[in-house]
Amino acid sequence: MFKNYVKIAVRGMVRSRLFTAINLIGLAISMSVGLLIITFVSDLVSYDNFHENKDNIYRVLTSDQKPNEPLFTLASTSVKTGQFIRESLDEVEDVTTLSLGFNGVAEIEDKKLPVQAYWADNSFLNVFTFPLIEGSSISALKDPYSIVLTEKSANKLFGKQNAMGNTIKFGDDIYTVTGILKDIPKLSYLNFEVLVSFSTAEVQFSHTDGNFFNWNNFYGSYTYVLLPEGYDPMTLQSSLDQLSRIENAKLNDRNISLSLQPLTKISIADSISNEIGPTIDSFAIWVLIGLAFVVIVSACFNYTNLSIARALKRSKEVGVRKVIGAKRSQVVTQFIIESVVISLLSLVLAVVLFVFLREQFIALHAYIDQLAVMELSPKLIVSFVCLAIIIGIIAGVFPALFFSKIKVLQVLKGSASLQLFKRVNLRKTLIVVQYVFSLIFITTTVIGYAQYKNFISFDLGFDTENILNIELQGNNGDLLAEKLQRIPAIQDLSRSSIVTSLGRQNRVLLKYNDPNDSSEVLENTVNENYLTLHGHNFLAGSNFKETSGSEVIVNEKLLKRFSIFENDPNEAIGETVIVNGKEHVITGVLEDFHYERAESHIKPTILRFSSMPKGYINAKIITDNVPETLAQIESAWKELDEVRPLEAKLYTDSIEKAFSAVSMLIKIIGFLAFLAICISSLGLLGMVVFTTETRLKEIGIRKVLGAAGGSLVYLLGKSYLILLTIAALLAIPITYIIFDKLILTNIAYPKAIALSELTIGFFAILILAFLMIGSQTIKAVNTNPSKILRDE
Repeated sequence: MFKNYVKIAVRGMVRSRLFTAINLIGLAISMSVGLLIITFVSDLVSYDNFHENKDNIYRVLTSDQKPNEPLFTLASTSVKTGQFIRESLDEVEDVTTLSLGFNGVAEIEDKKLPVQAYWADNSFLNVFTFPLIEGSSISALKDPYSIVLTEKSANKLFGKQNAMGNTIKFGDDIYTVTGILKDIPKLSYLNFEVLVSFSTAEVQFSHTDGNFFNWNNFYGSYTYVLLPEGYDPMTLQSSLDQLSRIENAKLNDRNISLSLQPLTKISIADSISNEIGPTIDSFAIWVLIGLAFVVIVSACFNYTNLSIARALKRSKEVGVRKVIGAKRSQVVTQFIIESVVISLLSLVLAVVLFVFLREQFIALHAYIDQLAVMELSPKLIVSFVCLAIIIGIIAGVFPALFFSKIKVLQVLKGSASLQLFKRVNLRKTLIVVQYVFSLIFITTTVIGYAQYKNFISFDLGFDTENILNIELQGNNGDLLAEKLQRIPAIQDLSRSSIVTSLGRQNRVLLKYNDPNDSSEVLENTVNENYLTLHGHNFLAGSNFKETSGSEVIVNEKLLKRFSIFENDPNEAIGETVIVNGKEHVITGVLEDFHYERAESHIKPTILRFSSMPKGYINAKIITDNVPETLAQIESAWKELDEVRPLEAKLYTDSIEKAFSAVSMLIKIIGFLAFLAICISSLGLLGMVVFTTETRLKEIGIRKVLGAAGGSLVYLLGKSYLILLTIAALLAIPITYIIFDKLILTNIAYPKAIALSELTIGFFAILILAFLMIGSQTIKAVNTNPSKILRDE
C-alpha cells in the first residue's frame, strides 16, 4: 500500500511539473534556512559539553546594586569569593579561580612571543576536563612560577623540542613548564594558550596590590564550583547570600550579591557584562529560531496554497477514489505521503544549498565565525531528515484534511465553494499571512539597519573622526609618542587609560559634602591634550592647570547627581570632591558626552589627569593616504616592540565594531528576509500561473468582445495587488508596535522611525509582484483568442 502511495505521488509530481518545481524550490530554500539555524544553535548548545562534569559545574556571578541605580551583573567575581567557598563550604566538591592580567610576552633565549595567558589555581584541571598530555593534573599548577602550555603554544614557543621542564621568562620572572594540555576545542568559551599557577599571583600581589583580594574588586577574576552529584545548587546559594550579607555590612550604601549560572548555559544566556569568552544573547537565538520557523511556515503555505488552487482537478481524483471505496484515512495518508516525498526530495536540494549558504552565512559577520563551526555530523543529518519529515507532514496535513472532507457531489461545484470562515477564501488568507511575514522581515531589517547606522554615527558629544587609538600593551608611551610625532600625517597626540563609548568602563567611588552619600562614577584618566584633541566643550572652567593629579573635570550629569551648583556650573569650579578616598578639585565642567555606548543613558563621569596614562595613545591624523600612514605607524611601533603586533584602530571603526552583535543580527534577519521573499514570490508566481491558465477562455472571450490588453492585466492582477495591500496594512502597524513598544523602549536614544522605513518593503514587494503578475497576464493577453476558443 505504501509503495502504491509513493508511486501515485511521483506520477502526480511529474504531471504537474511547474507546481512541483515551485514546491521543491520553496521547501528546499526554507529547509536550508532550518539547517543553518539548527547547525548554528547546535554549536552554541554544545559549548563545553566535552567536560566530564559539565552538568555539575557552575559559574559564580556578581551583581552590584547601588542606590538609585539599576542592577549591574557581571560574569566575574572577587578572589575572596573563591577563597570563602574553598575554606568554608566542605560540601562543595571543588572550586577554582581564574584571573586576568598576566603579562603575556614569553622570552625563550633570543625569541620573544606574545601568548594569551590566565592565572589558574591548582583545582582548575580537576574542575574542567582539559586533558594533559604531559604532567600531573594534581600538581601542574600547584607551586609558584609553574606554567602549563597547550600543544599549540608549546610548539610555538619550543618547536620540536620537548617543552616539559624548560623555563620561560616573563618580564623579570622565570617560570617552569609543568604540563602540556591538548589544544582547547573551538566550542569552549574558555580559550587560552597558557595557564600560570595562581599561587604566583598570590605571591606577587600580596605585597604590591592590596586591592587584589578585596571583596569589591570583582572585575578581573572568575570563580567556578564543582558540585557533588545530586547536590542542590540552592544550598550553595544560601551560603553565598550569607557571605554577601557579611561583606556588604562593611560597605556604605552598596549591595553586592552572588548567584550561580550553570556552565552549559553560559554560551546562550541573557546579556552579562565582563564575559571572558564568546556568548550570544538568548533573545537573539529565539529571534533566529522564530524567523527560521516563519520561513519554513511560508514554504508550507506555498504547498497548501498550490494544493488548494488545484482543488478542481484533485477533487475529481478524490471523488473517484471515494466512489470505488477509499476511506477518509486513506485519502489523508495519500496526500501526507505525497507531501513528505516532496519534502524529502527538497531535503536533497536543501543540503546542496546548505553547503553553499553555510559559507555565506558565516561570512555575514566575523562574530559568527568566532562562535560556531557549523559542520555536518551524523547526529545533525538525522535531525535534518526528521525536520524534512515534519515539514512534509505540516505542509500536507491541511490539504489532506481539506480533500478528505470533500463529498462527491461537491466535485461538480468546483473549488470556488471551498472557503475558510464561510466567506474568506483560504488561498487568499494564506497569501496575506505569507506576505505579512515577509513584510515584517523586510521592515524589521530596514528599521534595524537605520537604528544601527544611528548608533555608529551618533553625536557622542566629542570628535571621533580621524582619531587613531593605539593600544600601548605595556610599552613606554613617551618613547612611542616621540616616534609618532615624526610622522607628518599625525597632527596631534593625547593619552588615555581607556577608549570611551565602546562599552568598556573604569569606575571610581566619589563623595561630595555628605560622607554618607557616595556613588560609583565613570572615570577616564587622560593627559592635558586629550580634551582638545577630542573637541570636548567646556560649560565652565578650563583644562587641567597643574600636574599634581589632584584635579578633575566633570560632566553636567555629575553636578546633578551630587547637587553641586547644577544650575550654575561656574559655581562648581573650585569645589572639592573625594575620589577613592583622595581629595580632588573640580577645574572644569564639560557638556554631557557619551562615555558608554550610544544606546545607553549618559551617567556621571569624571576625567582625571595623568601625564602618562598607560592605556592608549590617541593620534589625530590628517591625510588622504591612511594605509601609508598606518604603515609608518607600524614601523615606529616595531622599533619599540618587535614582539606584539600593533593594535591600532580608527575610533569610528571601533565604534562600529562595538555594535558588531547588532550588525550580525540585522544581517541574519536581512538574509532570512531575502529568502522569505523568494519563497513568497515563488508561491505568488505559481498562483498567478494557475489563475491565468484557468481564466484563458474568459480572456479570449473578453478580447473577442473588444477588451483592451491593459484592462485585462488589471482584471487579472487587481485581486493580488489588493491582497498585498491588505498584508501591508497588517504588517506595517505590527512592525511599528514591536519596535515602538518593545525594542526601542530599551534604548536610551533611539532614532525616530521614518515613514519611508515602514513603507519601503511594501513598495519593493509591490514592484516584484507587479512584474510577476504582469509577465504572466501579458503572456495570456497576447495569446490568439482563436486558439483558446477553437474547441468551444
